[in-house]
Amino acid sequence: MRRYFACIGIGNLLWEIAQLPLYTLWSTGTAREIAFAVLHCTGGDLLIAACALILALVLAGDARWPAAAFQRVAILTLVLGVGYTIFSEWLNILVRKSWAYSAAMPLVPWLDVGLSPLMQWIFIPLGALLLARRAR
Repeated sequence: MRRYFACIGIGNLLWEIAQLPLYTLWSTGTAREIAFAVLHCTGGDLLIAACALILALVLAGDARWPAAAFQRVAILTLVLGVGYTIFSEWLNILVRKSWAYSAAMPLVPWLDVGLSPLMQWIFIPLGALLLARRAR
């Protein structure tokens, strides 16, 4: 679990920094606003990752995880993380207008959400889960 959360924390922090130019905050925000957004979003990422993994473990896990039921838990964790991300991006971009994409953000047409946050919630949790499994 320590390796999982360390990977989640570091991976999401780096991803949040790297994808800044895909949001309007990059060109309109102050350095302080950008730093706050990165820290706030990384903290939220940690909470989402924790909730997704815990719920997946409760619903599909095994006391011997990650040695047992790894695939079921991994798939459910990814589905929950990506599902929440789609909802959150929709809510914050289209409904609340809490943040906005820059023209550089590639969109998933049938969802109208950014490709970068979806990829974030596939690659980082998958890498963290595989690291947790390998450590076992």
